[in-house]
Amino acid sequence: MTTDTRISRPPLPPFTEETARLKVQMAEDAWNSKDPVRCSLAYTPDSWWRNRSEFLQGREAIVAFLQRKWAKEHDYKLKKHLFAFTDNRIAVCFEYEYHDDAGQWFRACGNENWTFDEHGFMARREASINDVPIAETDRKFR
Repeated sequence: MTTDTRISRPPLPPFTEETARLKVQMAEDAWNSKDPVRCSLAYTPDSWWRNRSEFLQGREAIVAFLQRKWAKEHDYKLKKHLFAFTDNRIAVCFEYEYHDDAGQWFRACGNENWTFDEHGFMARREASINDVPIAETDRKFR
C-alpha cells in the first residue's frame, strides 16, 4: 500500500488500548458526519474494502459507495465499540440505525476488521453486516 510518507494520520500503529479506542472514536465521528470525502481520507489511496458482498478499492470507490449509502439511509446514526487490537490491526463491533424512503427503520449490526499502514491510514476494511427492521419506538440512537 502506498501513502505519501510526509503525511500521517495519528494515532499510529502499533496501537495501545488508548490509541485503539481513539482510532475507533475518530472513525465513529467521521461516519456520523455522513461526509464521504472526510471519511475517505482515513484510508490509503488504494485501500481495499469488503462491505457485505461488495468489494471496493481506492478512495474514489469509497466516496462513491458512501454517497450511495447515505442517499438511501436517512437519519443515519452509528455507534462503534473496540473489540480487539494488536500491532496494526483493530476489530470493532458496531450498530447503526437508519430509515429508508418509505419510513421503515432498520438496525444494522456487524463487525469490522481494520488493518493500518505505518502512517495510520486504513489499508484494509472487512465488514460483515446484518440489517433488521425495527419499529420507530425500538430505536436506541436518537
